[in-house]
Amino acid sequence: MAEGDKDDRSNTVFIGKKPTMDYVMAVAIQFSRADEVVIKARGRAISAAVDVAEIVRSRINKDVKVKNIVISTEKLEGEGGRVSNVSSIEIFLVK
Repeated sequence: MAEGDKDDRSNTVFIGKKPTMDYVMAVAIQFSRADEVVIKARGRAISAAVDVAEIVRSRINKDVKVKNIVISTEKLEGEGGRVSNVSSIEIFLVK
């Protein structure tokens, strides 16, 4: 497991195709429950994850700091057993 990984995913926000501010609010809600929040994204959503982290840090809560950033490549099996490499990011934010 990477640094900060837990079996409990309750403090994790997975970034997808929703509007950026939806994820910003999700991170803000998680900070009301925990001192650390993990933002995770894969592929094209990586830039949105970075945007979410920066909006939270600069506009929502200036006390939030980036604890760690983990980048990796995940192998995903697609149609017909074809394996694709997809980049992923985990951004660990702390109060």
